[in-house]
Amino acid sequence: MVISDGNDGREKPLLPSENGLLSRPLEWKLSQVFGECAAGEEVQEVDIISAIEFDKSGEHLATGDRGGRLVLFERTDGRDLRSRKELEKMETSMVLRHPEYRYKTEFQSHEPEFDYLKSLEIEEKINKIRWCESTNNALFLLSTNDKTIKLWKVSERKVKKVLEMNVDSSFHFSNGNTLGQFEAHGPVGSLSNGSTSDWIGSSTVGTFMPPSNGIPSLHLPVVSSNEFTHVAKCRRIYTHAHDYHINSISNNSDGETFISSDDLRINLWNMEVSDQSFNIVDIKPANMEDLREVITSAEFHPTHCNILAYSSSKGTIRLVDMRQSALCDRHTKLFEEPEAPKSFFTEIIASISDLKFSRDGCYMVSRDYMTVKLWDLNMGSAPVATFKVHEYLRPKLCDLYEKDAIFDKFECSLSGDGSRVATGSYSNLFRVFGTQVGSEEATTLEASRTPNRRAGHPLQNSGRNLIGFGRRTGGKGSDVDMNGGYSFSSKLLHLAWHPSANLIACAASNSLYMYYA
Repeated sequence: MVISDGNDGREKPLLPSENGLLSRPLEWKLSQVFGECAAGEEVQEVDIISAIEFDKSGEHLATGDRGGRLVLFERTDGRDLRSRKELEKMETSMVLRHPEYRYKTEFQSHEPEFDYLKSLEIEEKINKIRWCESTNNALFLLSTNDKTIKLWKVSERKVKKVLEMNVDSSFHFSNGNTLGQFEAHGPVGSLSNGSTSDWIGSSTVGTFMPPSNGIPSLHLPVVSSNEFTHVAKCRRIYTHAHDYHINSISNNSDGETFISSDDLRINLWNMEVSDQSFNIVDIKPANMEDLREVITSAEFHPTHCNILAYSSSKGTIRLVDMRQSALCDRHTKLFEEPEAPKSFFTEIIASISDLKFSRDGCYMVSRDYMTVKLWDLNMGSAPVATFKVHEYLRPKLCDLYEKDAIFDKFECSLSGDGSRVATGSYSNLFRVFGTQVGSEEATTLEASRTPNRRAGHPLQNSGRNLIGFGRRTGGKGSDVDMNGGYSFSSKLLHLAWHPSANLIACAASNSLYMYYA
């Protein structure tokens, strides 16, 4: 099956470089840090970031944490008010600034629940976030924990403040008190004639009893609404559709539907209908003893609303066309690698933890435990390129299995132009690989204030393997060998690449680091 761009032809390929020239390896620098702990400060479990996502425009960034909270950031440098002539006179380097963000708002998305039927606790941790199309200056996004998906609307609301009351605050009562003193000390005050002012009515808003000598003049209260606040409102709750933990949600390009997937099923939802979904993929066997693989992630094609892909624990990716049948039991195309020599850990490390399409929809990237693979949608027999993330761990798989670290699920992210891919590793390291033909870019960075501090250490084996006609052959350098100095407890699982700029946001524990190039 050939995927076209909808204009009677396929878009420019992802891999070949423009004009036959390779782009230089990027030099990454720290842009911003949010939520960094002070020295010796203990990190709370609920503050650890569990999901991160840019919106399509790159104007907003959302993070979710294990405490069920969503934190939104907005871009601050995107609007330059200078005239066109002034901008033309300036140097290009001064005009092309890297994106910067500021805190916008946060709110509680999910609460801990308990499934009484199955006697199972449902934690509030945010598994995935997906942005929806904005409408009328309001932001919409989907968030999910293990069982429940929610659609949130975040909008600005004016805050009304009463600047002046209808009585002059300097008005003097006969006892010498002013109205300002009354407002400061409460609704009950002693008057000169021995009576008291009081609030009338126990169930309604009280009214002030005027003094017997009267009030000389009244005027309309002055209300100001110059300030704004951000209000988050849950518009839909999609629940009771998954027996197993939700691992993925993905928006459709039609803007009306989305999918959610668990270990055995993929459901199709309409944004406006929260009490009904359609099961489009079901791999549950009649006898659970016959179960050989599970679904690990699912993603809609970026431009074709009828096509989606889902990955499995066996390292395969299946492309599905929803036009073929209501229940997509048969895939349109299968992507898998030729069988390699098997060992006890082969199937475990082959399990795909993340799957992403390129923006043009012609390629996919998948992340398993040891590698990132680049796939051409028109060739399913083998990946176009394989990038080794931390090959130094291969002799230590037994230890990683005993510590359950071998089941860690790392994400990957493509740059907006598809020329690079980024993914995380241990010791809060992340890797950036060049995907263009002939590129040898394989950069190791650390999520800290000094991202390049490990760059001087010896690098091990090649960062890439390529198989087949017309594909690159291995480059030099990829893995940092710290002689056992790696920390397997500090792992960088979640990151996101800005849709149009060379900016990577990555989550190290409870801290959000941003790097630009």
